[in-house]
Amino acid sequence: MLVLLSPAKTLDYSTLHAPVERTTPHFANDAERIARGAARLGATRLQSLMKISPALATLNAARFRGFAGAEERPAIHAFAGDVYTGFDVASLDRAALDFAQDHLRILSGLYGVLRPGDAIRPYRLEMGTRWAPGRAADLYDYWGTRVADRIAADLAATGSDTIVNLASQEYWHVAKDRLPGTVRVLDVDFREAGPDGPRFVSFHAKRARGAMARWICEHRVIDRNGLAGFDADGYRLATESNTSLSFVRG
Repeated sequence: MLVLLSPAKTLDYSTLHAPVERTTPHFANDAERIARGAARLGATRLQSLMKISPALATLNAARFRGFAGAEERPAIHAFAGDVYTGFDVASLDRAALDFAQDHLRILSGLYGVLRPGDAIRPYRLEMGTRWAPGRAADLYDYWGTRVADRIAADLAATGSDTIVNLASQEYWHVAKDRLPGTVRVLDVDFREAGPDGPRFVSFHAKRARGAMARWICEHRVIDRNGLAGFDADGYRLATESNTSLSFVRG
């Protein structure tokens, strides 16, 4: 089984963590090519493309200009948004981290797809950005089937045919409809109980995605039958089908 997550916009290159074995991203050369192209855009163009503040645009323009010599950090330590708060890598033991290296993948606009131990440099580039280097119309066009092909190969290495999709729609789109027909995809939904029925709350759902990825690694879950037991943070299984699972809490 392979678990998919989105990356985070927020990065952390200062918090100390127990060392993990660093690996090289499969598409490191592509990341360097994309970064070189983005460096030529400049802050004003990045601000327009990414819909970010002038300060963030200036920061990211500088990141792309200095990309080749920037500090590297394992992806699972570098990302620090809500999903990764839920994953809480600092308290995860080595055996669970080793499991994550084989069974967890992080989709990325710059790097395509990452293993937890893959060393990455600071960046911000959403998969949905309507730009790409060369003649590609956007990053989906740039990556084509390569991300899906890599995911399929990594999934086959686990001896399973099931992907647990905990990524956002923006990132899942790079692999959706490009995977072999033999791959089974489970979409997972998290809801909060309310007076009018279960409701989706983005902040809580993001943390729950990370918590479920962590729970899978802690419990070494290798098939869909084990997923029904997920109970972190008070969630419980509400409904399931051949292609989806829905958890509710409260």
